[in-house]
Amino acid sequence: MPTALIADDEPHLANYLSQRLATLWPELELVGIAHHGLEAQEWLVARQPDIAFLDIKMPGLTGLQVAEQAHCHCVFITAFQEFAVTAFEHNAVDYLLKPISDERLGQTITRLKQRLVARQAPPELGSLLQQLQQAISPHARAEKLRWIRAGIGHDIRLVAVDDVAYFQASDKYTAVVTREGEYLIRTPLKELLDQLDTEHFWQIHRGTVVNVRQIREASRDLLGKLTVRLKDRDEKLAVSRAFAHLFKQM
Repeated sequence: MPTALIADDEPHLANYLSQRLATLWPELELVGIAHHGLEAQEWLVARQPDIAFLDIKMPGLTGLQVAEQAHCHCVFITAFQEFAVTAFEHNAVDYLLKPISDERLGQTITRLKQRLVARQAPPELGSLLQQLQQAISPHARAEKLRWIRAGIGHDIRLVAVDDVAYFQASDKYTAVVTREGEYLIRTPLKELLDQLDTEHFWQIHRGTVVNVRQIREASRDLLGKLTVRLKDRDEKLAVSRAFAHLFKQM
């Protein structure tokens, strides 16, 4: 029975992929779901699956860094369509574009089955990983967001990103919360996260991104649930299990 690992820092996407694999490839045994790169690396060593579905953009280690040490068939998951198609297809390596469709996943499953039956060795990833690192680097070097333009009635308020305590997803809007108050913008939280400096802004929940410089402390209750307290706000922010590793003692 073939085995697989899923690594994606967005739990709902990882669970969705798990459900679709269970439907489209019921013989496949899922050995685990990792939510960051370091966890994925540990699972690969401990479980040694035949296949690893690796999200390219993960905290801790990227999917590309995890793949450098992987000795299995890797399927990369990416939202960067502009470079992925060319880079992957030229190297005959499987990839899935977000949002993942059943048609594309079915094609990937067919190829994986053929390789496993033929006992093909996983392809050499050195040149591909180098190409992808080069393709991703412009995104990493892009100038980070410094100002938020928030509408208040007929006026526009400029909010310095450094003054933001946290961002909170709210229906079709994103709440921008500062010491002085709260503003709503139409930019989705996921799109906003791509524009923020991830050294200073951490995603701690599916719908919450916090300014690390605004954190006073992180603590656990008797049930082990982790929450964050801020310097200039009274509310507590919940930290989901997927992001609890960010607050491990160094």
